[in-house]
Amino acid sequence: MKIRSFTIYDIFKRNAKIFKTQTAVLTDGEKMTYGELFNQVNAVSGWLKGRGIKKGDRIGVLAKNHTYYFPLMGAIASSGAIMVAINFRLSADEIKYNLTNTEPVMIVVDPDFEKMVDDLRPDCPFLKEFVTFGTGGGNYTPFTSLLKSQPVEAAEVDGDDPFVIIHTAAVQGKPRGAVISHHNLIACTLQNIAIMGLTHEESYLNILPLFHIAGMFAALVTMHVGGRNVMISKFDPKLAGKMIDQERITLIGDFPPILLNLLDEQAKGEFTLSPLKHVLGIDLQETIKRYENLGYGQFWLVYGQTETMGLTSVCSNLEKAGCAGKPGPLVDIKIVDEFDKEVETGKVGEILVRGPLVFLGYWGEEELTRHTFRDGWHHTGDAGRFDEEGYLWFAGRKAEKELIKPGGENVYPVEVEKAVLEHPGVLEVSVIGVPDPKFGEGIKAICVLKPNVKLTEKELIDFVGGRIARYKKPGYVQFVDSLPKKGDGSIDRPKVKELYEK
Repeated sequence: MKIRSFTIYDIFKRNAKIFKTQTAVLTDGEKMTYGELFNQVNAVSGWLKGRGIKKGDRIGVLAKNHTYYFPLMGAIASSGAIMVAINFRLSADEIKYNLTNTEPVMIVVDPDFEKMVDDLRPDCPFLKEFVTFGTGGGNYTPFTSLLKSQPVEAAEVDGDDPFVIIHTAAVQGKPRGAVISHHNLIACTLQNIAIMGLTHEESYLNILPLFHIAGMFAALVTMHVGGRNVMISKFDPKLAGKMIDQERITLIGDFPPILLNLLDEQAKGEFTLSPLKHVLGIDLQETIKRYENLGYGQFWLVYGQTETMGLTSVCSNLEKAGCAGKPGPLVDIKIVDEFDKEVETGKVGEILVRGPLVFLGYWGEEELTRHTFRDGWHHTGDAGRFDEEGYLWFAGRKAEKELIKPGGENVYPVEVEKAVLEHPGVLEVSVIGVPDPKFGEGIKAICVLKPNVKLTEKELIDFVGGRIARYKKPGYVQFVDSLPKKGDGSIDRPKVKELYEK
């Protein structure tokens, strides 16, 4: 390990000394201290070494939020292996792509996904070890048996080594694996500890999934300050609200409609949300104001993407309502025109980012990585502007990187369009993002049917939902006689959005 290196494993190691008897993870009333967690990390690391898993090997994780996620993360960090965090909401084919793209030697699942992975085994011969958070049996070793292994010393791992690969949607609808280092995540946790004033008294409710950069960050930032991670496998607003009161939860992450659902339940009088000092994420101003009016805490506005650790710019909504945050102390952001020339304040252009939060690149995509990192800056493909006070304002996405974000997930229109066009009755389609009262942004498919075809909106929505992740299926469908075209005969997307966005 280099003299200036600090890894995710070092967070676990430090906390075992400083916060040894304090609660690290709380699940269903059962507590695990930081000392106990560190012992579990070293035991799992011993099991990995015993199976020949070494630095650079990939380990797939396909699981809902679970207590065992934490010793697993620590052991992966200790061994120098690379976690492939897989979105469990994806379809089987999409999950297969994540696996074949990264070729992990081992996969860890919870019981809900054992059969799916079994079905994928013929296409994934690189998988040698199968571990479950469940009771085991068949092909699967129970995670509890890993906890009984002999501890080993950490491998020689540098902070700039890869720690996790998270697949994010791509311009052509083909997922790209964003490779994130130990130092990437640690720089982000340190930055937001400073901005938000977090302490060891924080308790975070794991509402956001740990496969998502926001969920992983929030869990790690809480751990970095010595706070508590309170586990919840699935978001239920009534249960979550009661846990916030009972467990004195101080921090949650938010994408629509999480906060709205919590506030609607809170209005019924069964809980107060009074301990909740920090809500971090993206939401509608109407919902944010409702939370602020409770008088208990503040909403932290953010801008970011998986490639920049999700929290590139941050500020309180009380500071500048509706903006996309203010560049953090470890981030350099500039706005450029189509020729990568910096624009004047107030003018909209592409958001470029530089600093220790920028990821290492795309797995196996050297040319794409070089293009994305051209001129020494990460080109986000997002549009924005700075105001006179230095606050960032999000202004959409560049045309070639148009993105829809229902409930905080990334969905590229072309990916949905491909699935729609698999229906034998559809001639043409254009997919756009539209305002949605529940998820902030919804997916709408504007379709031209083939002659004499009869098809209902629901039939098409169900058809698409059977081919890609259900959160990617259209929430809205409109059938039209024709779509506007450009001079070259291609679909005029801006015109489609203008005509059918409402």
